[in-house]
This record gives sequence, C-alpha cells and structure tokens, in this order.
Amino acid sequence: MYLTSEKKAEFFEKFGKGTTDTGSTEGQIAMFSFRISHLTEHLKKNKKDFSTQRALVSLVGKRRSLLDYLAKKDIERYRAIVKELGLRR
Repeated sequence: MYLTSEKKAEFFEKFGKGTTDTGSTEGQIAMFSFRISHLTEHLKKNKKDFSTQRALVSLVGKRRSLLDYLAKKDIERYRAIVKELGLRR
C-alpha cells in the first residue's frame, strides 16, 4: 500500500501541529497532494481506469476547497503551504 499510517503521521508531523492533529488544514492538503500525485502517475499508465479518474477529480476538488478555506482564514499560511508543496496558483 502506498499510503501507510507512518507516512500519514509524517505528513501531519511536518505540516500540522503534531502526529495526532489529523484535522489540520495544512496536513490534509499535503496528504491530498501526495494522493493526487500517486493517482496521476497511475492514470498515466492506465488511461482507461475511469473509477480512478473520478476519485482523482474528487480529491482535487477537496484540496481546492481546503485551499480556498485557508486563503480566506489566513493568507500567510496559505502562501506558505502553496510554496512548500509547489502547487500552481
């Protein structure tokens, strides 16, 4: 499995307030970005996997809504996470 509990804890440790703070916006955005990149690589090899394509579109929408929320809430945290993850915006 590509996303183990240790990998999740690492995301929330690096981007959130700690390993147990799984609700932090930055941690969720980082985890969604990792999953999006994994699914994108999968779809490059398997072009006709439409269920994965649907899941990818759903994840991109969730990440976008979290980014919009963070931009309204605290613009400096938004700019920091976009810069650190290398997202286009």
